[in-house]
Amino acid sequence: MRTERAGQSALLFLDVAEILTRENVDYLIIGAFALSVHGSVRASSDVDALLYVSYSRLARISKIFEGAGFEVTIRRGDDDDPILSMLVLSDSYGNRVELLGGLRGLDPMSFSRAVEVPFYGANLRVAGREDFIAMKCFAGSPQDLADAKDAFEGAQGPVDVDLLRAVTRRFGRAAADRLEEIL
Repeated sequence: MRTERAGQSALLFLDVAEILTRENVDYLIIGAFALSVHGSVRASSDVDALLYVSYSRLARISKIFEGAGFEVTIRRGDDDDPILSMLVLSDSYGNRVELLGGLRGLDPMSFSRAVEVPFYGANLRVAGREDFIAMKCFAGSPQDLADAKDAFEGAQGPVDVDLLRAVTRRFGRAAADRLEEIL
């Protein structure tokens, strides 16, 4: 692992991304790390990424991470949980990566709209702006909505508002209403 102390979750994610790529598992970085790509820097102690995999595939991947020396926790979401499953990876320094194993309402085409961002010699896949804002509207906490607003207002170049509305509607009426408040 690349990490040498606490506060290096982004470096830990490089190790995670390497394994995901080797295992042909597509991912999207979401959360504060993605926000830094879309307009605003916010501190966070972990890196969040979204996968589009079944629970059984996530369980198999968890064994690979365990074998590579990661501390692993896996859980399956309840029937009404918007997060289908989650794999939490950490190291001995407390650096942490959370892999969401699916999100109810997610447009599967979100993965084709990823933005590739160079980071320490690797190209990392970050959720595209419209998908990022939609996910934040779906999550709905005050911090998530502030992140969505920052990403919208800090956009470098035009935002595809039609696409933004369409992907947000997939998450339900509440998410769509939150988006309209931001717009």
